[in-house]
Amino acid sequence: MTTGFVILNIAIMLGIIAILFYLQKKHVSFSKRVFIALGIGIIFGFLLQFIYGAGSEIITKSTDWFAIVGSGYVKFLQMVVMPLVFISILTAFTKLKLTNNIGKISTLILGLLVGTTAVAAAVGIATAVGFDLEAVQITQGDAEQARAAALEETYGGIEGRTMPQQILDLLPANPFLDFTGARPTSTISVVIFAAFLGIAFLGVRRKSPEQAELFAKIVDAFYAVIMRVVTLILRLTPYGVLAIMTKTVALSDFDAILKLGKFVAASYVALAIMFIIHLLLLTIAGLNPVTYVKKAFPVLAFAFTSRTSAGALPLNIKTQRSLGVPEGIANFAGSFGLSIGQNGCAGIYPAMLAVMIAPTVGINPLSPSFLATVIVIVAISSFGVAGVGGGATFAALLVLSALNLPVGLAGLLISIEPLIDMGRTAVNVSGSMTSGILTSRITKEIDSSIYTDMNQKIEAEA
Repeated sequence: MTTGFVILNIAIMLGIIAILFYLQKKHVSFSKRVFIALGIGIIFGFLLQFIYGAGSEIITKSTDWFAIVGSGYVKFLQMVVMPLVFISILTAFTKLKLTNNIGKISTLILGLLVGTTAVAAAVGIATAVGFDLEAVQITQGDAEQARAAALEETYGGIEGRTMPQQILDLLPANPFLDFTGARPTSTISVVIFAAFLGIAFLGVRRKSPEQAELFAKIVDAFYAVIMRVVTLILRLTPYGVLAIMTKTVALSDFDAILKLGKFVAASYVALAIMFIIHLLLLTIAGLNPVTYVKKAFPVLAFAFTSRTSAGALPLNIKTQRSLGVPEGIANFAGSFGLSIGQNGCAGIYPAMLAVMIAPTVGINPLSPSFLATVIVIVAISSFGVAGVGGGATFAALLVLSALNLPVGLAGLLISIEPLIDMGRTAVNVSGSMTSGILTSRITKEIDSSIYTDMNQKIEAEA
């Protein structure tokens, strides 16, 4: 009987996919199809859990099949991340788009990423205090205790790593290894390697123009092919979002979410405030925030459902390009934003945890010196997260250990971690795109006509 219900669920999923394909054939816009897929995925996921019950074997087996579409789509995106980062940055040099101000651009992007993370830390602190969150309010069950033990073990592997060591981890000792994504810092290392090749190309062009021209043509050819691959993969976005969202909702532990509703609400209030700050920064820069939201929706929706900033990189870059950001800046902002200055994971989350955990060791979380220390440490650690990998969990470990707070308590929210992580990832990607847009605005390289043109948006039909 179980097999029959699983087959029925798969048939329903295939039927929904067929509807989305029909909408594509009818030339319904990409953004609308992503929104429709997101909504249907939520409804279908709720229905599965309502009909079969949480933890049902039918749901588990059904979502395993759904993962072929959802997780498969994410893997395709991850497949193209390294080639896209490498060839796009190299192309920026061969097309003379970064030669004059690469230092200024890199400094601005990093400054904005780390600066907004410091602001995110302040937002996280204010929200935790406003909602009166404390670690002692959470009951530690078996899952929380197991998570705490795992974090203690993980912390043992990164304890004592200095900032210089973390910075050294960014450098590409073996770029071919980094192309495989084997290290947490692989993306940044590929960026650095591509920049070195770009600078070398400029030197060759001065001394041997013919060889440089041949190299540039080869790079352009590879770029055209890679971007075509990206376009082909992006066509699958609505289907991927549908499958991922259905699986996420169907497998969510709503009892745990209800018990920790206060913490979920506080987290999303903080994330919403940070997103509004992104919009305010764009407004101050003279850019229409509504236009940004409309064009950024597909990538933010994907980041929300998939919980992967790396997988969202192709959409991130294409969205920035649709907002008038030059190619080179879009690639630098997108690539650096994968592991440096993540507003949600490295800013809001560890700051909230620090304020929640401080009272357990007798520290007044409202002490001005403590608050200032948290913000500074969060900002610095957001640059070092890339050196140890692991996103929000490692950011929390770094911050809590630097503050001499018990790192095991970072596992208190394990039961609602996936739900909170969805919002954190979306804010991470928004922060990355905002840094690229503001950098291009400051350097006066943004194309305002493209930014305001609603016809210039992500599409995957060509």
